[in-house]
Parts: sequence; C-alpha cells; structure tokens
Amino acid sequence: MSYDFTGKRVFIAGHKGMVGSALVRRLNNENCETVTADRTQLDLCNQTAVHALFKTENIDVVFLAAAKVGGIHANNTYPAEFIYENLAIQTNIIHGSFKAGIQKLIFLGSSCIYPKNCPQPIKEEYLLSGYLEKTNEAYAIAKIAGLKMVEYYRKQYGVDYSAVMPTNLYGINDTYSDKNSHVIPALILKMHQAKITKSPNVMLWGTGTPKREFLYADDLADACVFLAKNYSGEGFINIGTGTDLTIAELARHIKEVVGYEGDVCFDPEMPDGTPRKLLDVSRLNALGWQAKTTLSDGLKIAYSDFLQRAG
Repeated sequence: MSYDFTGKRVFIAGHKGMVGSALVRRLNNENCETVTADRTQLDLCNQTAVHALFKTENIDVVFLAAAKVGGIHANNTYPAEFIYENLAIQTNIIHGSFKAGIQKLIFLGSSCIYPKNCPQPIKEEYLLSGYLEKTNEAYAIAKIAGLKMVEYYRKQYGVDYSAVMPTNLYGINDTYSDKNSHVIPALILKMHQAKITKSPNVMLWGTGTPKREFLYADDLADACVFLAKNYSGEGFINIGTGTDLTIAELARHIKEVVGYEGDVCFDPEMPDGTPRKLLDVSRLNALGWQAKTTLSDGLKIAYSDFLQRAG
C-alpha cells in the first residue's frame, strides 16, 4: 500500500543544498507541509538542539539529506571534518527521530560507500566486500555508519527507516568552487572561466579514462519520494541512471554546453580516483522508477542555473 503524504509534516535536513532543495521542490507537489531550518536556526551537529526541534515540531517524516560533501581535494585535505561532521549529523537526526517517535525516515548515502575495485555494475550486496577508495575513505565510512544505523534501528525498534544510495549528482543549486566541487560543477566552472578569459586550454586532473554515472538532482528527489511512498523493505536501494561515460567524454559534453572553444588537456600525474563507478539500479527499476532527465538536458539546466547565480 502506498504511503500517503497528505497532511504530513516533512522535515528536510539540508534543505538549502542541491539535494535538499530538490526535495523541497518535489514535495511541493505533495499535499504535505515541509519543515526546514537553516544553519542560523539549527546546528545539526548539536544533539540537544536537534532533539529539541523534533520534540516540538510534530514531524511525521524525515529526509536526511544534510552532509558535509566535496570532491577529491576536499576529501583528501579535510578527512577529520568529513568523518566527524557527517557522523554527528546522522547520529543526531536518526536517534532524535527515534526518540521523538517519528516512524518514517529516508537516509541519503553515497555510492562512494562501495569498495574501490567493485565488480561493475555495483549491486547493493557488494557493500563491505573490499577496500574503500582512500581519497574519500573518511566520508564513506561515515555514510556506511549512517546506513547501518538506519538498518539496526529498523531491526531493533521496528521503525520504517530506509536508506538510498545515489550515484554522482549534479543540478540546480550545486556548489561551484575551484577546489571543493564535485566533477560536473568543477568542470562547468573551469570551462566557463576559460571561455570568459579566452584561455587556449583547460587542464584537468587525471587521465580522463575513469568512468562515472551522473544523476540529475531533481530525478533523485523524485526517486526518494517514490521510494518513501512505495518501498518499506529492509535493504537499501541504489539510485542512478544505469549508464556511465568517461571523464573525457563528460568534459566534451560540458565544453559544448558552455560554448568553450579551447582545448581540454589532462594531467596524468594527478589522481584519478576510482576507475569506474556504475550502480546496478535493477532493484529500483523493478519497483517501477527510472531516471527521466538526459545528461544533455540536465547539463543545460545546470549551466543556466550557474549563470543565473553568478549574476
């Protein structure tokens, strides 16, 4: 039986981020009330503050999309912050939800939880079957802990808490930074700057050969709401498109969307990260959901949003 959001109060942790804001947009199509609190109102690392919010707001459903995130450079440079902040946020929200009697929660993890050299495409059961990628190990360990916390609270207390594992994301309200961005916003920023300055070339990290899968954030939000309505199983669910491409191919797509006319070069002395990371989304597809936004359309929307926000 489908879960009905009608009249429910839904808390979105991380509502100002790319994923959280996409969830707000998606839930606006449901007959429910969204509850949010930004960093000036609520420190998610503060257990007392989080538990107090849950006690007073009469929340029915929680989407846990808050996290400290970043690309290879950020994960390598700030591992202590990545593991501490993510563990604190997850623990406070999951335990606080349980203490407040909230029966439904969706925890958003990350595909980096899987071993570095996983068989492809990556099935949910491959979790903890090998060593993690060192460049984002701290973040991955925190996310695995959150996933297991959801699993164990469900097992011990009978709450309807579930976890989803999205692939690499991009879209509206992404973070654009020279050093701390994920691959798509980093490439958009680099190529836009090169276009403006008429630079003859753009140098990118690595060889360009690793393959990645990319999902538009609003598609992820739609999948999360779909699963909240239609899935109440014990296992977590991968969310992705089921297709991937090389970083070099991605760069060519972004170059075209941005309208950059210079050359794209790669520095093989810099790290590549995981060789390939494609999720097996057969469980999700079997439930009746598939991604709708093509990479080409999604990149155009993302670049338009970048230009609008850049002024």
